Amino acid sequence: MTKNLTRRDFIRAVGGITAMAVSGDLGPDVFAAQKRMFQFPEKDELILLTSRPPNLETPLHHFKKRVTPNKSLFVRWHIANIPTSIDLKEWRLKVGGHTEKELLLSMDELKKFERVTYTAVIQCAGNGRSFFEPKIPGAQWEHGSMGNVTWTGARLRDILNRAGMKSGAIDVSFNGLDTGTLPTVHDFIRSLPADKAMEEDVMVAYEMNGEPLLLLNGYPARLVVPGWYAPYWIKALNEISVWPKRFEGFWMDIAYRIPDNPCACVPPGSTPQKTIPIRRMNTRSLILEPEDGARLSLKKPVRMMGIAFSGGFKIKDVIVSVDGGKNWREAKLGRDEGRYSWIQWFHTWVPSKPGRYGLMARAMNGIGESQPFESLWNPAGYMWNKIEKIGITVE
Repeated sequence: MTKNLTRRDFIRAVGGITAMAVSGDLGPDVFAAQKRMFQFPEKDELILLTSRPPNLETPLHHFKKRVTPNKSLFVRWHIANIPTSIDLKEWRLKVGGHTEKELLLSMDELKKFERVTYTAVIQCAGNGRSFFEPKIPGAQWEHGSMGNVTWTGARLRDILNRAGMKSGAIDVSFNGLDTGTLPTVHDFIRSLPADKAMEEDVMVAYEMNGEPLLLLNGYPARLVVPGWYAPYWIKALNEISVWPKRFEGFWMDIAYRIPDNPCACVPPGSTPQKTIPIRRMNTRSLILEPEDGARLSLKKPVRMMGIAFSGGFKIKDVIVSVDGGKNWREAKLGRDEGRYSWIQWFHTWVPSKPGRYGLMARAMNGIGESQPFESLWNPAGYMWNKIEKIGITVE
């Protein structure tokens, strides 16, 4: 089986974006900040941030579903030469390094490992970067570089056990088929501590929502590290290496790092004295209904609805406010899809007076972690989880 966009379709999509930019239909800042809907092969119309590599954001209305459809899931790549055609007859997953033996697994061989399935939120570390003040360079994601997906694949620890990971292993690194356009571009390689790699729920996934991965989302296999931010979820995975020492590389030692303190924050505009790799997701919630700026009718029920999730801990409760945070009420939680999934929440409210209202939601997980009222600034624009506030008008 060969999976492709096709390459011609992919090039046509990128060419179309380029032509729009040249013609002036797109502003000069489109590749950094300006938002425009665009459709890549295999995908719905998504919000275009950059075209090479493709970075596409999911519009919020898709998050009203418990599980994000494959064609609606955001796209995030770091270096320009991404795979646009992969022949499964030729593809192999190489596993080696500090192991008793080297493996070269075909997809058929990968599927012979015990099959595991769970639903987990995947979220870019920079989700929400555009909201930080002062502004931070980088992809100007709003809330849409995330999704909730049912993943199926093989446990990473089963694969490592098959290879015979030796004692004294420190790190396990992961590489994919994407490459840089120049020798000076660092290959996108990330690593996990060996003990994390051996946790039961870390997976090499080959299906999303019961179907093969989409090419733009990492076909034919990708790492899934539930509860941790998506930079670890290497796409188009083709190499796993075990190391008897700490793995060193640009994407671990320089990129995707946060201030080494309890809030992972520093005063706006300042530089942290010490940093550590970003890892577990914090607690977040979003209001999806009503929409910001909605005009609603007096004394008619208003359905508030949204989602909440945390990094591997179930959501304990969500509280909502309709008066800008002065008073809070508990929302009703929807169906529990597991500790890695987001959960829907609901609250019905009847406005008794006309005017402007500030609606807010705040989630708390099972170990007491919640959301701040003020943003926690860091120089890379990661881990945005400030309590969101939307404005509506009742007439």
